[in-house]
Amino acid sequence: MILHLLLDILRNTILITGLVTVMMMLIESLNIESGGSFFKGLKKTRTGQVILSAMLGSIPGCIGGFASVSLYTHRMISFGALIAMMIASSGDEAFMIVAMVPDKALMIFAILFLIAVVCGLATDFICDRIKIRDHSIETELAEDTRCKQDFEVHEHVEKTRRLTWKRVVMFLGVLVFIAALASGILDHGHGSGVQENNPGRINLLDEKWMQYLFAGLSLIVLGFLIFASDHYVERHLWDHIVKKHLPTIFCWTLGVLLLVGFGLKFIDISGWISDNTALMILLAAAIGIIPESGPHLVFVTLYASGIVPLPVLLASSISQDGHSSLPLLAESKKSFAAAKLINFAIALIVGYGSMLVF
Repeated sequence: MILHLLLDILRNTILITGLVTVMMMLIESLNIESGGSFFKGLKKTRTGQVILSAMLGSIPGCIGGFASVSLYTHRMISFGALIAMMIASSGDEAFMIVAMVPDKALMIFAILFLIAVVCGLATDFICDRIKIRDHSIETELAEDTRCKQDFEVHEHVEKTRRLTWKRVVMFLGVLVFIAALASGILDHGHGSGVQENNPGRINLLDEKWMQYLFAGLSLIVLGFLIFASDHYVERHLWDHIVKKHLPTIFCWTLGVLLLVGFGLKFIDISGWISDNTALMILLAAAIGIIPESGPHLVFVTLYASGIVPLPVLLASSISQDGHSSLPLLAESKKSFAAAKLINFAIALIVGYGSMLVF
């Protein structure tokens, strides 16, 4: 039993780290190769950032959330956009909602999306008004300077392409990750629970189809690794992502999943269930702070069974975001804590407020 839990945690850690690393490589590649023009339009519109991030969060599973976190850590989207993703995202519980209450799933996702957009825009508005920034002015100026220098160097550096060991290691690593995604070795078993009757056919109530999509995106990264210059491969992909970000994301993800995984073995969340709706909303919002897919399934099940009303499920869905915020915890503890606190507050406001409607 313990061995199975450890293997599941290790699979989740590798999957999360791999997905985030590939997404960061892809964003870095598109940004540098285009001289910053690829994301230029996105960076100019806060509203567009919030809507895009909310849409990514609405994708069932955690992959859309990973994309938003990667964009945020690359300073392509605002803090409000990050909040929008975390509100719209229900993690793997979204698959359960579709499977257990298909007649109400679209309504639930639409409500979450609207709340996400409104709260994301409001967060950016408030942050601008009280002069709060995602980073200090010094860090922001240093980052802008670094990006400009990178673009200038990339334009003038001699674009040699040698078969260095760093290029080979990254190429093989991405190739192995693609094979693991396609073969299902990294499946983490938190899907909808709906059995697929036709082997080989993609089940839209499963996260498998999203893994195939990321396997395809990983092929693009392989293309960059083959044709990019030595300077780009070593400076941007190896030094900036593989050496700096990958170990941090892996260690923090593994540590949190171990802590949560073993902690939940000794905590029976279902034993806390009450018929007091107000108390259940508070409990759902509090449990939503846990950056894990699994503990929140109980609220989907209770709602589908008619035991708790919609406000409880809304509070749970707003507060929690599955594994999506784990890479954020690794990259910026301050942003993680602030985002979780804001989401918790919004979950309570919406949960108690919706008691007047539902």
